[in-house]
Formats: sequence, structure tokens, C-alpha cells
Amino acid sequence: MTGEKAVVLLSGGLDSTTVLAMAADDSMEVTALSFSYGQKHTRELSRAEVIAKHFGVKEHIVIDLDPEPFKGSSLTGDIQVPESRESISDRIPSTYVPARNTVFLSIALGIAESRKAKHIFIGVNSVDYSGYPDCRPEFIKAFQHLADLATKEAVNGNPPIIQAPLLYMTKAEIIRKGTKLGVDYGMTLSCYQPNTKGESCGVCDACILRLEGFRANGLTDPAEYRKTSDGS
Repeated sequence: MTGEKAVVLLSGGLDSTTVLAMAADDSMEVTALSFSYGQKHTRELSRAEVIAKHFGVKEHIVIDLDPEPFKGSSLTGDIQVPESRESISDRIPSTYVPARNTVFLSIALGIAESRKAKHIFIGVNSVDYSGYPDCRPEFIKAFQHLADLATKEAVNGNPPIIQAPLLYMTKAEIIRKGTKLGVDYGMTLSCYQPNTKGESCGVCDACILRLEGFRANGLTDPAEYRKTSDGS
């Protein structure tokens, strides 16, 4: 895939950074795409900027979205972020953001067509994840079907390929893959509620999964954690 163009959804977190590293390893010409949508952990966007520069992406687009459609999540509203996996009793937890990946991929589809990019990368995962409906294989398959129909490029026989290379990987496997590619995970931010210093809480679902993934590899997470967390 050397020289082919790709749009990579880049949140600034561990998964999306690993996906960007994979695209870069394939010598793709990358446009990174990030979103501000009213998320509490908006600090991730500054991490995304650093990561995009580190990988030398051709273009990094940051789009400001009206936060109204994304309300009702503990990541965007007044609801408390769950602070243990046991506290997530529902199949779909409060950290789910309504239709987020559908919106993000739809915008990525337009950018891919305007840039004549063949690939759209997204770091969704259906193994070590929080049960979000838009991280499932069925969702990716359905969106690929939409992409096959929705654009001029697709009608002309050149539909974009939705790439979700982490879909069936555990968090430990993702970290192992990224480490082999030389990813500095100290650049990334996974926490749903970092403090003003950018330190992760260590107790939200994203932090717990991340810490467990590093431990499974016998590694220490290079992210900065609050001193009260077990990740410090």
C-alpha cells in the first residue's frame, strides 16, 4: 500500500495512535482527522496534534462539531464517569457517545473522497472495549456497505476501504503491535477524565483497560497518572 492515500481518525488515544503507526508503517500518505465535540477530555486533541507531527502526516484536520447531538454521555455531559469496571452494569455504559463513530466516519468519507484517499482507518476494537454498538464488526461491515454506495468515487468503481485493523485484537495485543512499531505511548492520552495537568485518573474504564494491557506485556505504562491511582 506504499504511496496510497489514507484518512486516519486520530483521537490522541492509544488505539488510534497504533492505527496511525500501522498506516505509516505501510508508507501511506496520511491525512489525520480529529474532532472537538464537547468531550470532557478535550486535552486529547493537543496529544493528537503532537502525535500527527511525530508521524509526519501530510495534513492534520481538526473539526469543531456542535456538541448538541453528542449529549447524554458521561463523556460530554454532567453524568459521572464510571470509576471501575464493576460500576458499568449496563450493556452499553454511560461513556457511550450517541452515534459518534457514525458521524466521524461519515465526515471521513467526504474527506477521503475530496483527497482521493483509498483507505479510511478507525481504531475501533470489539474485544477489550466497553460494549459500544459502533465498535462492533457488524457496524464496520454496515458502514462499508454504505461507503460502497454513497459517493461518486464508489459509483465509479473506487469505493474507499474502511480499515479497522484492531477490531479483533485485545488491548495487550494492540500494545504489543504498537511497541514493535516503535510507538511512544507516552504521547497518548486514553483517560476519560484527566486533570488539568493532563494526568490520567487510573480508574475509569479506558485507564483500567490500558493499564491491564501494559501489565499483560510486562511493561509499565509511560502515561502520567495521578498519585492516588494504581497507575502511578
